[in-house]
Order: sequence, then structure tokens, then C-alpha cells
Amino acid sequence: MTKTTSALLNYETMGKQGPHVLLIHGLFGDLDNLKSLARDLENDYQLVLIDVRNHGDSFHSEHMNYSAMAEDIEALREELAIEQWALVGHSMGGKLAMEYALTYQDHVAALVVADVAPVAYDARHHHILDALASLDLSKVSKRQDADQQLAQHIETRGVRQFLLKNLQRDDDGYHWRLNLDTLASCYEEISGAVREGSFAGPVLFIKGADSDYLTEAHRDAVTSRFTDVDIKIIEGTGHWLHAEKPRIFNRLVRSFLEQHCRTA
Repeated sequence: MTKTTSALLNYETMGKQGPHVLLIHGLFGDLDNLKSLARDLENDYQLVLIDVRNHGDSFHSEHMNYSAMAEDIEALREELAIEQWALVGHSMGGKLAMEYALTYQDHVAALVVADVAPVAYDARHHHILDALASLDLSKVSKRQDADQQLAQHIETRGVRQFLLKNLQRDDDGYHWRLNLDTLASCYEEISGAVREGSFAGPVLFIKGADSDYLTEAHRDAVTSRFTDVDIKIIEGTGHWLHAEKPRIFNRLVRSFLEQHCRTA
């Protein structure tokens, strides 16, 4: 199925009062991933949840790097006539949030980065990309068929369920909402570092205690870009900290936003 390229990202809004907050999902995700946080904040903030390019219901493109994705966010900000917003991003979304803050810092009130550093990582997702590409969708008549195929490559059921949220059915059968070709061809850029620069606004990094995505080895990369940094650690969590302990994660984000975002 061919998707038509649109000028704007697919997005959803929640909340009707208070400062604006943009929520950005990670690789293979969509705007539903941070909806628990959005529900927690919606009485006091105006939330914008997005599908980044090549994900969810946003446009497909042959290009995928943080500079281009930051431009996507800026185009959406201009369309929505938002002067300034806080950004919350997980994993790839955290890298994108950092890239945007370093590029368009006048429009960023505060920044929350969930379990990722602004650095290049070794390839961690090739097995997932290969597994998704290997699915024979012509043999999928129901979602369980896809799960059985995927189980040959990915053992953890929860991971399979997360990935299969990207499988969509229409009159022609099942197809991926993800642009798998671009994710594979641009993976080096997706796993790469964000730009150099300086953002002086307040930044909260939230780390999963059992995750190796954000470690002491990344301190210099963080402090060279961000000068007003706080770091919180959620014990007993890995990289999916916002899903593993949502109440603690949501409380940390809310406390930070209440401290650093002006009221409406």
C-alpha cells in the first residue's frame, strides 16, 4: 500500500488548558505509546502526540535523520501556532527531542528525555527489522498468523505484541504502517548521535536502572550539550521504563513540568 506524503505529521491532541507539551514515541512505536502519560497530564496541560515520519499514520519518506525529523516537528508547531512547548521523548523520540531543542531552542520550554543519550549506539535492532521483513503477509489472514510467524524470530510475546500493533488490515489484506525499507536503509542515522550544540533550558533525563542506554560513560556527551540537567533513576526497570512503572514515570515528568513550565 502506498502512502501519500503529507506536509504534516499525523498527530492527536489532548487537554484544553495549560502549557503545551509534545510527546514523542520511540522506534517502531506510535502516538499511543505515551498515552498513559498524556492521560495523567491532560487536565493541566495541552498535549500533542505525534507519529514520527515512517511510523503510525504519518507520511512515508526515503529519508530519515534527526535533522529532517526536527524540521517535521517545527512545521507542526508553526501549523498549530504554538509559541513554546515542552518536549518528552522516549528512546529514538528522546534523541529527536534533543535534536529539536538544540536546533529550535527558543521554542522549547523544557525537555524530558527517557532512557537514551545523545550518542551513537551499536546496532541493536537489525534482528527486529529482519524479523518484520521476513513475515509473509500473503499468509496472514488474522493477527495470530503473524504472531506465529514472528515467534520464530522473537521469543518475547510482549515485544511481538508491541511490534504487531504496526500491522494494519484493509480490503487488500494486512500491511505494515511502518516504512520498513527506510528504517532499514537509514538505520545507521537513526542509531547515530544527535547534533552538537547547546541548550540552556531545563532538561530531565529519566533512566531505567537496569538499562544500558544511559550510563556514566555518556556524561560528557550530555553535559557538552545541556547545562541545566537533572537525572532520575527508576529502580527495577529497563528501557521501557514508562510502561514498566508508569505511575513513577508519570509522577517524575509531572513534577518536572510543574517546576519549569509556565502556567497558562
